[in-house]
Amino acid sequence: MSFQLVMLVLAVVLIIEGIGPLLFPNRWQAYLREISNQNQRVLQRLGGALVTAGVVLLIIFS
Repeated sequence: MSFQLVMLVLAVVLIIEGIGPLLFPNRWQAYLREISNQNQRVLQRLGGALVTAGVVLLIIFS
């Protein structure tokens, strides 16, 4: 995997992550408030699930 490919993937992730706050700042702010009120255990499980899904996709498509 080349450095250029990694940077392209990072760029796409940043674009996707930026769409929410760019287009829906009020909803995004409410979403962040809701997330910050969650139990730490729930957030850890969510993070773990996202990382696992990412690793699985990486393995499948690489």
